[in-house]
Amino acid sequence: MPDQIAVRGLTAHAHHGVYAVEREQGQTFSVDAVLDVDTAPAAAGDDLALTVNYAELAQQLHAVLTGEPVDLIETLAQRLADVCLANPLVDAVQITVHKPEADLGVPADDVTVTISRRR
Repeated sequence: MPDQIAVRGLTAHAHHGVYAVEREQGQTFSVDAVLDVDTAPAAAGDDLALTVNYAELAQQLHAVLTGEPVDLIETLAQRLADVCLANPLVDAVQITVHKPEADLGVPADDVTVTISRRR
């Protein structure tokens, strides 16, 4: 079982969606990112340079989340995964995008898309 670093509940107001009202008004989105990373070298040397700096990662994910709008949260999830996999220490990532304010025409707590990507 791989070591994991997770950033959960990263939240932002963004303008993703197919419908004009979603693009105009925006809504809350949140992201969970779970990275497979070998943390043993960092732990052995107590060295941040040998692991993923999750503060920097959070800033990068937030920039994508609030960046250029896309129609589908599947596309957004892929862009977020690409950011994670750009770090050579990340072997794999699981991204979940939450869209809790999605208008489904019926009561619902959340809509999510989860993708898993491997190097």
